[in-house]
Amino acid sequence: MIEQYIEHLDIDGFQRDLIQWYHSVKRDLPWRINQDPYRILVSEIMLQQTQVATVIPYYERFMKLFPTTKGLAMADDQTLLKAWEGLGYYSRARNLRESARMIEEMGGFPKTHEEILKLKGVGPYTAGAVSSIAFDIPVPAVDGNVFRVMSRVCCIYEDIAKAKTRKTFEAVVSRVISHEDPSAFNQGLMELGATICTPKSPKCLQCPVQFYCQAYHQGVDDLLPVKTKATSQTKMKLVVAVVKNQHGEYLVSKRPNTGLLANFYEFLNFEYLGEKEFLVEKLSPICKKVESVQFIGTFNHVFSHRIWEMESYFISIQTGYEEVIAENDYLWISEQQMTDYPLVTAHQRILKNIES
Repeated sequence: MIEQYIEHLDIDGFQRDLIQWYHSVKRDLPWRINQDPYRILVSEIMLQQTQVATVIPYYERFMKLFPTTKGLAMADDQTLLKAWEGLGYYSRARNLRESARMIEEMGGFPKTHEEILKLKGVGPYTAGAVSSIAFDIPVPAVDGNVFRVMSRVCCIYEDIAKAKTRKTFEAVVSRVISHEDPSAFNQGLMELGATICTPKSPKCLQCPVQFYCQAYHQGVDDLLPVKTKATSQTKMKLVVAVVKNQHGEYLVSKRPNTGLLANFYEFLNFEYLGEKEFLVEKLSPICKKVESVQFIGTFNHVFSHRIWEMESYFISIQTGYEEVIAENDYLWISEQQMTDYPLVTAHQRILKNIES
């Protein structure tokens, strides 16, 4: 099956033109300053589900905090999550720390593709990227950009939303990857997909491998890659109460240590099921101390498979709540302390609307 996709491809020419183009136009990105596998691993984990422009400032701050695997391995949850705050998909941060611990136990970063693949949270793409970029091992690193580029170059109509399709693309890339410069080859495919071979309106006239692209010659570049639509997201309506006392402190609680946004802090919130007096009822332990209740607005926060629709209120109280704190593990934190606690991003947005 693989032969049908590459039988008309001049592999040597494709490698040469792609690699020459990459070396001449590659973006100046902080993780490209050397081939340090730890720096590359951190960047690849951060770049999962997150755009380059968003990642850069997080990456630079993270590397200052944790310049080595030893430093990251020793990081506590609060410091780690605060450093990752805003990037989302927080299991990535925990897995990265676990990988750092595994690397420290190994006595150094693993140097084979098979060993790298064993690191926590490292799948076929990340292992391929680290192996090829850091150690020049000629293995495929198939991400969304590579799916798009190779589906067009080779006219592959297999549905990339299906798990089995990855095997097809990995086999194709394995056949065409440069063994002399696998690092530049894989990064060239990624760079091409990010800057030229874009999902919509690809810049075909600027493409360094246009000559080899079957989709371009057949005029079907807009039909590839084939991808079925993802399942719809579930909407959950929540009520969020930002409670502030007379000392200027906010009431927060820590989320469970497993599940969505584990170990992050959040304001008082609960699912709204249509109760008529929902706010008074839920806040009854402090209602007699309430000075004012102000409606802030309704905000949506979108996750991959769910949407939080948050009806939000600012509540000023005079004192107390000690009994509720003791019972529900809440705590008061000052505005200055807000920078020390990882607050869920959805609630950060609500807080900004209060402070503005």
